[in-house]
Amino acid sequence: MTERPTGSSLSVGTRVAFPLLGALALAVVLRGLYPPEWVDARILDPAVVAGLCLAGLLWYVSYRLVPSRTGGRPLGGLFGLANTLTLLRGALYAVVAGFVVVPPDTRLAWVPALAYGSGIVLDKLDGTVARTIGQETVLGERLDMAFDTFGFVAAPLVAVVWGLLPAWYLSLSAARYVYRGGLGWRRRRGRPLYDPPDSDLGRYLAGVQMVFLTAALTPAVPTELVWIAAPFVLAPSLGVFVRDFLVVTGRLSGGER
Repeated sequence: MTERPTGSSLSVGTRVAFPLLGALALAVVLRGLYPPEWVDARILDPAVVAGLCLAGLLWYVSYRLVPSRTGGRPLGGLFGLANTLTLLRGALYAVVAGFVVVPPDTRLAWVPALAYGSGIVLDKLDGTVARTIGQETVLGERLDMAFDTFGFVAAPLVAVVWGLLPAWYLSLSAARYVYRGGLGWRRRRGRPLYDPPDSDLGRYLAGVQMVFLTAALTPAVPTELVWIAAPFVLAPSLGVFVRDFLVVTGRLSGGER
């Protein structure tokens, strides 16, 4: 009796009201913090960009929470401690995304590194909190996955636009979408799919990427050094995506149906 109303009210609230309210709140806060001279004809307001990104993330999560996509599992409460930390992480990544429209010579050039680095800390903290106090939920899982993926888009994009990373590093941002798209294409064609390999390598490399992207966005780190290290950091992560796709599609042994 308690799970059903929770899922119903959450679906309505997150699909319409919650994304809009979250976006508005973030945009208002950032507009008060960002320099007023940014609001002119030469630059798209980064507060608005950040708010729209957060709204899109929350809407996407709500779309993924319809009953047919959760397998009947209870969604869990929205404002538990673990989910609150995850939502804060999403807001920080949205702040990073807002700097895509900001020139790299801004006096706030340190903000993307600080926001993304803080999001990394929260990424480790929210999972620990959820397991410790028993708040692991479908909603928390979907929020965590959506924000992780978005963080790997926002941070590299800002770094590339600012000239801190080469353009080909955006292949990291595209990798997960290509992977999911390939699996969806096979599913629609009725092709068999298998379980991905049970390995901590992907999670370890994701952590390496987060640390490297934070360093790349940090003004004090030499850009020349970042460019030299970039191919060596990127290649293993792309290799894991290729390996997982080959296993899941049955081209490489290691997965189970």
